[in-house]
Amino acid sequence: MSTGNDVVARNLRILREQRGLSLAELARQAGLSKQNLSKVEQGTGNPTVETLFAVGSALGVPVTRLVAEREQVMTVRPGDEAVWQQHEGYESRSLDHVYGSGVIENYILRVRGAGRSAPHPVGTLEHLYVISGRVRVGPEDGPVELSAGDFVRFPGDRPHLYASLEGESVVHIVVSVPRVQPGTGGGARGGTHGTRSGIPPS
Repeated sequence: MSTGNDVVARNLRILREQRGLSLAELARQAGLSKQNLSKVEQGTGNPTVETLFAVGSALGVPVTRLVAEREQVMTVRPGDEAVWQQHEGYESRSLDHVYGSGVIENYILRVRGAGRSAPHPVGTLEHLYVISGRVRVGPEDGPVELSAGDFVRFPGDRPHLYASLEGESVVHIVVSVPRVQPGTGGGARGGTHGTRSGIPPS
């Protein structure tokens, strides 16, 4: 089980690399010593609240983004608990907020039967809203069952699945892929959900 320092260390490293910052440059922007920041990223330091705020400010993210355990949890929003904001001529429902940089991909999937997706680039998140039907989706080691109106966010950098539980189901997926760093390969080129076994492209 991850400790608080391990979580901060992992999030700090991912966010720093997504932005193409060296440890020295991030330390300079945060007003910290490279040595102290290195200890935080290695999980051996014990950062103060002030340090976390300084690092978060330099990275352009709230402190909660540094201390949140992203790999163990899936964020689920049941449809019957939705809160809709009234506007002139329309209603809006906020599903989720994710901070970072990179590529955002939108898909409508018609799910028939079951299909499996290989992991996408490290740091990828999938945000899925069920338009119609009932589905089982998420990481292979812990999928959830959802109905129309439900929302889930889960890591897309692990093997995951999509299965319709009754005929054809339709889901809307937003995939956030971190910015590809030099020398790390092609990342999201060609799209993450263009074709998959068991699920025809929309």
